[in-house]
Amino acid sequence: MSPPTEPIRITRQDTGEVEVNGPVDELARRLLEHAGFIFQPALGGFWIRLHFDTGQDNENRQATRAAQMLSAAGYPVDLDPNLLPTAGHPGPVNWWPHRPVTAMPSQPAPHPPQRPRR
Repeated sequence: MSPPTEPIRITRQDTGEVEVNGPVDELARRLLEHAGFIFQPALGGFWIRLHFDTGQDNENRQATRAAQMLSAAGYPVDLDPNLLPTAGHPGPVNWWPHRPVTAMPSQPAPHPPQRPRR
């Protein structure tokens, strides 16, 4: 399976709600749900959004956390700059570079020899 090329977009709409658009498979869905997003049935599939009225700072934290988790799982993510936390953000918009998922090594790395205990 090849990695997705279209990013998952997390945006704040003009009406204030935080929504997700783009290719969302089962793993992405579970990560988004873990970050607090809800999936409501709609005509074209699902409307993916955060709960209303939880406060802008909380929504920003949830959206940023979702972007971090998705990126760590290898998804390209486009995070709306309006969703960045208000203070203490460590980098610019989309500082999560897309990294392809690599296979785990077949054997663990050897541990250095330990000194005998006395």
